Amino acid sequence: MCRWLAYSGSPILLENLLYRPVHSLIDQSLHARMGVETTNGDGFGVGWYMPDKDSPAVVRDIGPAWSDRNLREIAGHVVSPLFFAHIRASTGTAVQQTNCHPFRYGRWMWMHNGAIDGFPLLRRDLALAVRPDLFPYLEGSTDSEMMFYLALTFGLEDDPRGAVARMAGLVERTGHEHGVEHPMQMTVAVTDGVRLWSFRYSTQRTSRSLFYSTRVETLKSLHPDVAFLRDIADDARLIVSEPLGDLPGAWNEVPESSYGVVQPEGDEMHTFAPE
Repeated sequence: MCRWLAYSGSPILLENLLYRPVHSLIDQSLHARMGVETTNGDGFGVGWYMPDKDSPAVVRDIGPAWSDRNLREIAGHVVSPLFFAHIRASTGTAVQQTNCHPFRYGRWMWMHNGAIDGFPLLRRDLALAVRPDLFPYLEGSTDSEMMFYLALTFGLEDDPRGAVARMAGLVERTGHEHGVEHPMQMTVAVTDGVRLWSFRYSTQRTSRSLFYSTRVETLKSLHPDVAFLRDIADDARLIVSEPLGDLPGAWNEVPESSYGVVQPEGDEMHTFAPE
């Protein structure tokens, strides 16, 4: 599968989270502990927002993240209040730039870990459900990108929770019509640059791992001698496929079949079900 990280909070240098933690995303590209594969070397991507830009910047490449000098250079110079980072382990589709996450449409970014089981059988039916004006923007061949454009079709820009629920429902119905017992497996992050939504769901109710960070002010009081925490603002929020280290109390598992929202007016978590 894949590993991903989403950050929201005060502007931070990307390398502080991509490289500095003990079990950083870069370390996970070689030594993932909770993924289906230990190595995630089939490409990577980083997307970030800047205050004066209408859409996020996205950089993607097909090589492994652990040895990419351009990624290291970017991470050491880019500061952002909200960014996505993703390392890919292909589930069968080609290793190419257009299949690397995150995917972008306007102000929106999307990344995914998991798979649509039986996707080659379902792909035509799902593609026909994509809104005609959106279809030309589909560039790659992954189930992840298809899920994004289906969510956009079902109203992501106005109702993210409902759009993802309708997308998941369509995937499950289509899968069952083709004899696929457990079509959907997903942890998803999606953002408009202000709010950040994350979803954990699978048809079988055994979803891939997903965690959110404990409030930083709490961690600083628990671990006043940890130097890494001094560079993290109190409003920082992280959602990750697996923890970035073993600091006691730092990470909380996202419940099965649930979604969360990180937003200026206060974070929320709710149950999730397809529609």
